[in-house]
Amino acid sequence: METKNNTVLRNEMEMTFDAVSVNEAFARVAVAAFVTPLNPTMEEISDIKTAVSEAVTNAIIHGYDSELWQEDNREEKNQVYLRCTIEEDVLEVEIKDTGKGIEDIDQAMEPLFTTRPELDRSGMGFAFMEAFMDNLEVESKPGYGTSVLMKKKLGTTSWIWQEE
Repeated sequence: METKNNTVLRNEMEMTFDAVSVNEAFARVAVAAFVTPLNPTMEEISDIKTAVSEAVTNAIIHGYDSELWQEDNREEKNQVYLRCTIEEDVLEVEIKDTGKGIEDIDQAMEPLFTTRPELDRSGMGFAFMEAFMDNLEVESKPGYGTSVLMKKKLGTTSWIWQEE
């Protein structure tokens, strides 16, 4: 990790965890802790935690449809992969699964669209990710999984560097 006046310029972390709902909270807190060297505002932390929560929940609920994987008789555990990178004052978060993938990404990203209405899903996950982060990219291939890449510029670092 490089620093300039106690400010992180580049840092990266990766983690993998089981695709179970209790790990959603763990992922939120891990990412929030990772960005603390940038001195984010409470609003920035809240935005990041909400977006991470939505992406991880989507991977668990929609990526790993239990009926599909039971039929497939897969021996490996369903996993969620999380990678975070800080480059100067920009946080990049990637959340991936190797689940069933998304047939129609444009449709999936429409507010209120859900493939799991029986679970009382609101269909707002991607809309929240888009609203709380500065950039959202979704890549998916049916049968191979989904990757969600989100970026957020944290506002408190830039003005500190400009004073120099």
